[in-house]
Amino acid sequence: MAWLTGLRAMAAVAILTMAVAARAEVPWVVCYTDKVPVNAYEPYRLLVLDSTHHPPLRPLRDRGKRLLGYISVGEVEEHRPWFARVKGWGILSEENPNWPGSFYVDVRDPRWVKLVVEELVPSLIRKGFDGVFLDTLDNPPHLERTDPKRWAGMTESAARLVGAIRRHWPDIAIMQNRGYEILPQTAAQLDYALGESVYTTWNFATGKADLQPAGDYSFQVEALKDAKARNPRLDIMTLDYWDPADTAMIARIYALQRANGFSPYVSTVELDRVLPEPKP
Repeated sequence: MAWLTGLRAMAAVAILTMAVAARAEVPWVVCYTDKVPVNAYEPYRLLVLDSTHHPPLRPLRDRGKRLLGYISVGEVEEHRPWFARVKGWGILSEENPNWPGSFYVDVRDPRWVKLVVEELVPSLIRKGFDGVFLDTLDNPPHLERTDPKRWAGMTESAARLVGAIRRHWPDIAIMQNRGYEILPQTAAQLDYALGESVYTTWNFATGKADLQPAGDYSFQVEALKDAKARNPRLDIMTLDYWDPADTAMIARIYALQRANGFSPYVSTVELDRVLPEPKP
């Protein structure tokens, strides 16, 4: 377990160097429920919320919050109103084994691009969101790696989809989750890049959070820093998962990500609560 010792040592160094790390932190939170009271969001400037199950938006905007609405662009969930239409087009494939009821979508299909750009995004803007949070962009590259012949062009199409959103909606805020394969192409079009599960990740087999392998951690940190170098105006966020009762570890995660120059948030994989940062 030498890698584990190494990561813990890195965290310790991060705590010591946090004060001198160059960063411009954006206090942010992601929460996909309408059950959390509005005042729970007070410490945060940027909020990522579900497109349907969210708190009243007007009180949050009146308090100066920037609001991003969730869109899954690499999958379609059964509970979304557009699921039946997309299924009827015949462009859904396998079910995501980690998220039952959510199916991979062929992002190469122009009908899907049109739906996202001309219906899903404007629907969020009309509701009062300031922009969009683009999730599941890891899926197109994953499918292309799995079956290069069947899914040829999925990675490039994912990047073009992000570009299409920016061209049609030049003034909204856009956050991309992961999608590291396309991030070199999309960084210039984004306001925020999110690294989910950078230092820790959720193990669906064991039902608990684990530390990421050292190589995965280093790869993600470098990819996010590269995106920042390509677009200096880009804010880099991280979302890590951990047991809320282990406040000492959560504090270390915040320190490590801040030392990297990122804006961190730590929560549970359900993302159905606002989990405040532990007090010093």
